[in-house]
Amino acid sequence: MIVIVLEVKHLAIHNKTKQIVKDVSFTIEQGQWMALVGESGSGKSITAASIGGLLPSGVTLKGGSITFKQKGEEPILGKDISYIFQDYRSAFTPFLTIGKQFDETIRTHSKLSKKDRKAAIFQALKAVNLPDERVYKSYAAQLSGGQLQRAAIALALLMKPALIIADEPTTALDSVAAAEVLQLLYKLKEEAGCAIFFITHDLRHVRKYADRAAIMLAGEIVEENSIESLLHAPHHFYTKKLFNAIPSLQKTPDRLLDTQKKVLI
Repeated sequence: MIVIVLEVKHLAIHNKTKQIVKDVSFTIEQGQWMALVGESGSGKSITAASIGGLLPSGVTLKGGSITFKQKGEEPILGKDISYIFQDYRSAFTPFLTIGKQFDETIRTHSKLSKKDRKAAIFQALKAVNLPDERVYKSYAAQLSGGQLQRAAIALALLMKPALIIADEPTTALDSVAAAEVLQLLYKLKEEAGCAIFFITHDLRHVRKYADRAAIMLAGEIVEENSIESLLHAPHHFYTKKLFNAIPSLQKTPDRLLDTQKKVLI
């Protein structure tokens, strides 16, 4: 049975001077990795922020509806919906230990004892391949970028939310660390059964991890379909241009070939 976790209908978002998101609609199913794809400034992050009521000052939701279906009630941030942001360092307060911040999240949303809270935190840190005791006692400045991003994922998954919104979560990481983080996020999604709303402009990640994608251009969704359909039978000209731009290992660029079509060394 298909369970709809999130339903967005006819979303309209304005800033002080113009409309920046226009008539956007989509649904996300339980356990689905849904990508929102588009170039910088297309309205992806604003759309994602509106779901959790996190629109910045001067930006207003003018129309449409956002319905969280999982519980049939207003979702609780940190419990029902969690965010993983591009700026993962801002997810942690610099003057509190990582363990203290995890503990505050659990205390806010549950009645677990201190012992059980610590056990849950250690389990979450181990799940993202972090040394639990050391990270629990560390401050954010004592961890590397990759470790902090994994800690941010652990924090997002701590309360077993139905939906994780990952807004460009690997932009600040090198390619190796980015691949590790996304593989880890995919593994945890499969184990927890949560849905992921993945905001990105990197089509390589979309092709590898997403089940479905919506293509955004100038504040509008111009096409939405399964990844298989978007790769092999796109309809909108912008979708075609985007996916045709993905480098192929099977097609060697002409600049790497000599006149006899031999690869230059």
